[in-house]
Amino acid sequence: MCGIAGFISLNANGAGPSPDTVALRMADAVPHRGPDGRAGWGDAEAGVGLGHRRLAIIDLTPTGVQPMHSADGRYVLVYNGEVYNFQELRSELATLGHVFRGTSDTEVMLAACVEWGPDKAVERFVGMFAFALYDRRERTLRLVRDRLGVKPLYWAVFDNILLFGSELRALMAHPSFRKDIDREAIAAMLRYCYVPAPATAFLGVYKLPAGSILTLRQGGTPLIRSYWRADGITWRRPVTPCGPEEVAERLDELLRDAVARRMIADVPLGAFLSGGTDSSAVVALMQAQSARPIRTFTIGFHDAAYDESQSARELALHLGTDHTEVVLEPHAAVNLVSQAADWFDEPFGDSSQLPTYLVSQMTRAHVTVALSGDGGDELFGGYPKYWWLDRVWRIAGRMPRPLRSALGGSIAALPEPFLKGLAGALDPARAERVGEKARRLASALAATGADEAALELATVGLRDPSLVLGASGSFRLQAAAKTEEAPDLIARMQASDAMTSLPDDMLTKVDRCSMAVSLEVRAPLLDHRLFEYVWSLPATVRRGDGTPKALFRAALARYLPATLVHRPKRGFSVPIGNWLRGPLRGWAEDLLASSELARTGLFDPSRTRAIWQRHISGIEDNATGLWNVLMAQSWANRWLSSSTHLPRA
Repeated sequence: MCGIAGFISLNANGAGPSPDTVALRMADAVPHRGPDGRAGWGDAEAGVGLGHRRLAIIDLTPTGVQPMHSADGRYVLVYNGEVYNFQELRSELATLGHVFRGTSDTEVMLAACVEWGPDKAVERFVGMFAFALYDRRERTLRLVRDRLGVKPLYWAVFDNILLFGSELRALMAHPSFRKDIDREAIAAMLRYCYVPAPATAFLGVYKLPAGSILTLRQGGTPLIRSYWRADGITWRRPVTPCGPEEVAERLDELLRDAVARRMIADVPLGAFLSGGTDSSAVVALMQAQSARPIRTFTIGFHDAAYDESQSARELALHLGTDHTEVVLEPHAAVNLVSQAADWFDEPFGDSSQLPTYLVSQMTRAHVTVALSGDGGDELFGGYPKYWWLDRVWRIAGRMPRPLRSALGGSIAALPEPFLKGLAGALDPARAERVGEKARRLASALAATGADEAALELATVGLRDPSLVLGASGSFRLQAAAKTEEAPDLIARMQASDAMTSLPDDMLTKVDRCSMAVSLEVRAPLLDHRLFEYVWSLPATVRRGDGTPKALFRAALARYLPATLVHRPKRGFSVPIGNWLRGPLRGWAEDLLASSELARTGLFDPSRTRAIWQRHISGIEDNATGLWNVLMAQSWANRWLSSSTHLPRA
């Protein structure tokens, strides 16, 4: 895992500072991504520079240093990530005459590009990656991102120069970068907890979409094409033979292989263990293929509605792992929130960033690489929303829209204390989450169609974009995927999540929080071969008995007892509503002071304070939306200077 950065002049203007120096300065803006080494390369005549910060995982010797040149001198590569099938590719390339100096996957990637060409080589890589490949002969730069968007890559064009980097702060380090705020992006972040790709908080700055290649030949313009799309996989007509035994064997084979490949490292390795199905599966598969106890790490809470540490402890005991846990105390959250804006150089509002950072920090004290269970819910249908919305929509979808909207409005109008009181009588541990669930249901009922219902269900933040001063009020930026060809509502929701919230929220959170402490996190359940196989199965096979993760749970029966496999999903979240009324209240009040909001000019102070007052008084639960506002304001305080341009709509 590493940090990459660089630039290329569109007109090959070699004027200005030494390009390797500028590129290295950009890479040095992300030292946490690569504490083990730094290097730069440039070609002044071509106006190109590549910078790299190294976190050494495979081949710890100098033969693994980047920027790396191909053996024939044609290509130069800077790379962030891991290609897990590099050993097989290396063997194949060796039979074709390629000679290798070291043992890194980087050298194999370059040889593959020489042998098959960059575009064909990418399709043969199994792994997580974001890289920049410069073709010295053709004077062409390629930016490439992995299929499911595990690794980030940003780009922009300013002053006729294309900039790129692993994080926005790397681009900011270039003298041509401009901080022109996109107010529509801030409004979208209040709704989704993240800025939807390909946008960022800055006008003219973009995320490279997952599964894409940007190609720029000097003298031309950047061209982006997809080489793999998650939603396209979900459209395919199921073709795989689906006898139960055959499916079970193939799924087990893919799961074991995906985990085994991600256990290859020249540094200490462990795993996150939340106690949920996905991380439990990964740890069980790791332990089944390890001769010694796996190191596992978990985070706990005192609030029973959010705590899974007991489940993690039981699983660790059953599997015999070497287990470590830490409890996130409410008072400790005060110290963490003041740091969060530095982990994320763009507005980001998923409150589980706090425990994710803490478990990453704890894990990094013991190992350099950790495996996680990310992606299991999107692939195997683990989110309860998929199933209950499908059931609701089968009934509500037949209602006339006015009647359905009226029902949604009635639910939305119920007082928060009433909802919590009712929920507390039924399930005291989950009463705090009821307001958010009720708003989701109300929005889904008011939607005009199934696709919109699925989208509304995923949006739990503030729905009023006019809170952002100068925003259009129309939510111009939306989290969206091409899901109209998916076979049914559940498939549409899964495809949408795989294309939007998975890369832009879940994976962004894990990447930033883990890399903030220089920890590499690998996600076996995001292996694209596994994704393609599961979606090649008929829906009846994928969904088994019609309960969340039925197929996945059945596959785990040979590794875990039923009592550990069939636990209900809790989710990796924090009691942010209670914390904002308690230990975090002073911090929030300071950020929401009228003078503080007015200083950056992003939010309407009076409207923001009104939402805050309704929350702390208990009239309504605005925890998620308020957290988004607080994170956006905290980001603005950290990253926007007095010279930042804040254009109005």
